[in-house]
Amino acid sequence: MSILKDKNILLGITAGIAAYKSASLVRLFIKAGANVKVVMTPASKDFITPLTLSTLSKNPVYSSFVDEEDDNQVWNNHVDLGLWADVFIIAPATANTMAKMANGVCDNMLLATYLSAKCPVYFAPAMDLDMYKHESTKRSFKKLISYGNKLIPAGTGELASGLVGEGRMAEPEHIVTYIEKDILDQLPLKGKRILITAGPTYEAIDPVRFIGNHSSGKMGFEIANAAANLGAEVVLVTGPTHQSIKHSLIEIMPVVSAEEMYKEVHKHFKSSDIAILSSAVADYRPKTVASQKIKKKNSTFSIELEKTKDILKSLGEIKTSQFLVGFALETNNELEHAKGKLKSKNLDLIVLNSLQDKGAGFGVSTNKVTFITSSEEVIENKLKSKAAVAQDLMQQILKQLHA
Repeated sequence: MSILKDKNILLGITAGIAAYKSASLVRLFIKAGANVKVVMTPASKDFITPLTLSTLSKNPVYSSFVDEEDDNQVWNNHVDLGLWADVFIIAPATANTMAKMANGVCDNMLLATYLSAKCPVYFAPAMDLDMYKHESTKRSFKKLISYGNKLIPAGTGELASGLVGEGRMAEPEHIVTYIEKDILDQLPLKGKRILITAGPTYEAIDPVRFIGNHSSGKMGFEIANAAANLGAEVVLVTGPTHQSIKHSLIEIMPVVSAEEMYKEVHKHFKSSDIAILSSAVADYRPKTVASQKIKKKNSTFSIELEKTKDILKSLGEIKTSQFLVGFALETNNELEHAKGKLKSKNLDLIVLNSLQDKGAGFGVSTNKVTFITSSEEVIENKLKSKAAVAQDLMQQILKQLHA
């Protein structure tokens, strides 16, 4: 999954032959999971039709403040459009439009939207060789960059005039990659490696039966997604679950038993900056696993159990600079038990949730948690979606890391 997933991207198109590439650019943004709207200069419609772009973006295309062919004219609000966008990319950006942007000229809807935008603005120049090298164009570049806009440099190749040189608009794939990298480089967890565990463990009784629990793994998967969206490289060690996730920054390591999870977690812990253990690991496992299916013979049946290794505690004993987070699912004396685990397992933060709270626990899409820091600060949260809880958790971790 791209870092652009669910981002609102506004694509501005100006009157250059490179506008034909804008259709591919819209498709790539949509493929990355972004929401796309298009605003065009009136002259750009000579190069590519609004119908093509609206079909690809699944949104109306804007090129004027009102639709003059509509008797019931409605104002297209450039302010709302500029505020809607998380990213504004102008591609192609002609010499004419860049000069207007640089000097505050506002004679069409695209320029009005640009002046209203509060988000990062990228521009991808496209023009002929001599225009690209002209001092006035270079002056526009400098001004636009000084305003905080981001230049996606033109490439070198055959131009519409037949000349070969600099001025060719960057290819759509390069533009998308450039924006993705720029966003990632500014994220607070860029360069950090986070180890996360999720889901239950299954402890075999015989080849067909096991001891397990009702954990769905959803909380851990949401935490992994939230961490990756903040730029972290995530190793997700997950027990058996129906959850799935696709993200370029998430590597999934499937395991089944507590012993397998223990080994996989220890394999990655030393290279991790943060470890978040949200999985529901079995506390006990059958001491002996039958090699054949156990037949139903007697009215009662006993299984001797032995303790599994305490993964969280084992990490607390060997951690050096890692920030270690544990989860506590309690049914009584919740705060007391959670604070006990916080200290005994050498944690930096523990996330407490209670089966007594309606809407929390296993198998639901919501959770109600309390954060307890290493200084025993108690931070209570309301019932929220597990996705929102994951985001709150990452913000709490960032707060403690930067304290």
